[in-house]
Formats: sequence, structure tokens, C-alpha cells
Amino acid sequence: MGRLEGKVALITGGARGQGAAEARMFIAEGAQVIITDVQDELGEETAAATGARYLHHDVSIEADWARVVAAVVAEHGRLDVLVNNAGVYEHLRMLDTPLAVYERIVAVNQVGVFLGMKAAAGVMADRGGGSIVNIASNAALSGHPGHFAYVASKWAVRGMSKAAARELGRYNIRVNCVFPGATETPLLHKNPIVDVDGGAVMLRGQPIRRIARPDEVGHVVLFLASDESSYATGGEFTVDGGASI
Repeated sequence: MGRLEGKVALITGGARGQGAAEARMFIAEGAQVIITDVQDELGEETAAATGARYLHHDVSIEADWARVVAAVVAEHGRLDVLVNNAGVYEHLRMLDTPLAVYERIVAVNQVGVFLGMKAAAGVMADRGGGSIVNIASNAALSGHPGHFAYVASKWAVRGMSKAAARELGRYNIRVNCVFPGATETPLLHKNPIVDVDGGAVMLRGQPIRRIARPDEVGHVVLFLASDESSYATGGEFTVDGGASI
């Protein structure tokens, strides 16, 4: 208890799934949590159930980031932790991917992370530091056929996290990247392989042959948000049951 006592955390994509699980864990450890999403009804329900505050937020829009960060600072006077969790996915091979779909996935998964780091870094620097946790995917560790746009966006998150860690370390801002594998969230079931055989084919050859619970990823995110990871930056933390070994 109390691992995030006194900290203010912003979690994007927090209406459901992994983001909602992280919000619950952060609040249990003493943080003031703001969750954001475009799914307003779910977001308000999650906020009411967890004690978080909900704000509407399209992470692909720079003005939305300015508004959300300003609201957090106005209410709390600080921002200590940013979890760039929001993401979208389509199961499409490259030759079947329309440009509009590709651009939307990149706008949310890649541009959203860039805008988030940019918006948060100035506030964190003014307060003496902070922790940014970017949620990538183990799709950023290989080619993963059938997820072309998603893979491209998550490889970008991996690279941006490294570059940002280099640039922001002087301000005592740590930037780390988490690579979940198959995790029981609504996004997972957009992959048709999952529901055909309970994921048996997908998990074949994986050392831990099951789908992860959101809290199993959340524990790693919590560690990186806390001062327990005070000397970790630019790190890559894989939570995928060994799928990428």
C-alpha cells in the first residue's frame, strides 16, 4: 500500500480493459488518478467504480492534450505519471489495409504517444521529474503477420520511448516501454484467431500457454510509475508469457 502516495497519474484509454485495471491498482496505492478516453459512458462508469476522475480525450488531437493536461494541473497542481495506454487495432494484412485505416491506427497509437509525452514533459520538468510509461506490444518485437498497421505503430512507440528517455533524463523524467502479449481485454477479441479455439493456435509454442490478466501487465506498469524504478529509463519490459523469446 502507498507505493504511489501523493502522486497524480493520467492514464489514457482508461475506460475499460488494461487502462481501467491500472487505474484501480494506482488508486489502491494512493495515487490521484485521471482516466481519459473517447468512450464517455464507460469512462464515467469506471471513474465512479474506482474513484478516478474521467475526462473525454482523443489522444490523436493536440488541443485535447493541452486541455486535459491543463485540467489536471489546475486541479492538482502537478502531473507525476503518464501512462500512454490508449490504442486501436485492426486485424488486416498490408495488402488489405486501406490508407484511412492505417492513418487512424498511427494517429492513435503513435501520434497519440508523441503528443502525450510532449504535453506532459513540460509540466513534469517544472515539478522536478516524473515517469512516463508507454504501452507498446510484443508486436513491436517481431513482424506479426496480419497486424500490419498495428505493428508499425507499436515499433514506433518502441523507438520514441528510447529517444524520449535520452532527451528527458536531464529533467529527471523517466520513460519506459511495456510490451504486453495476449491480454484479456476487448481489443484482444478483434483478432479472429482468439475466439476460434480459445487462442490455442495463437498460444502454441508460448512457454506460459494462457492469456494474461490485465493486472499482470498492470503490476509492471505500477512498478515503473513508482519510485521503486527510480533508476530505470529507456527500458523495455516484456509481459507476454515468453511469446517473444
